[in-house]
Amino acid sequence: MGKNHTSLKIFGGYLLILLLMLMSSSANGQSPCGGDGLCVVQFNAGFNEANKVKWLGDLNDCDTKFIDIQKDTKASGKYKIVVVPTILIFNGEEEVGRFQANIMMQMEATKDEVQEKIDEIIMEDF
Repeated sequence: MGKNHTSLKIFGGYLLILLLMLMSSSANGQSPCGGDGLCVVQFNAGFNEANKVKWLGDLNDCDTKFIDIQKDTKASGKYKIVVVPTILIFNGEEEVGRFQANIMMQMEATKDEVQEKIDEIIMEDF
């Protein structure tokens, strides 16, 4: 009978670990802006300031945010940033668009391309 209780304890431990993993994975999907609306986030680093996307604040129908991955060191892992600058578009807590820099760490996507993606997301919600 003692062996039976040990199996239950091990099974309960596995269930607890699975629950904690599920809770942490849902937290990783959260938008850095919070809220339910459309949010566009630029990830860059101080060493790449020269290639910062300057037109981000000119986008329409969305909130914008800038995150310096040198200051927020967990952001690059949390949002899978492999090159800077990277622009992510969030609709609520879900990532719905990603634009990454080229090998020279320069953003090739234009303001019009990002705005087109925003407009497309808005139209899909109707």
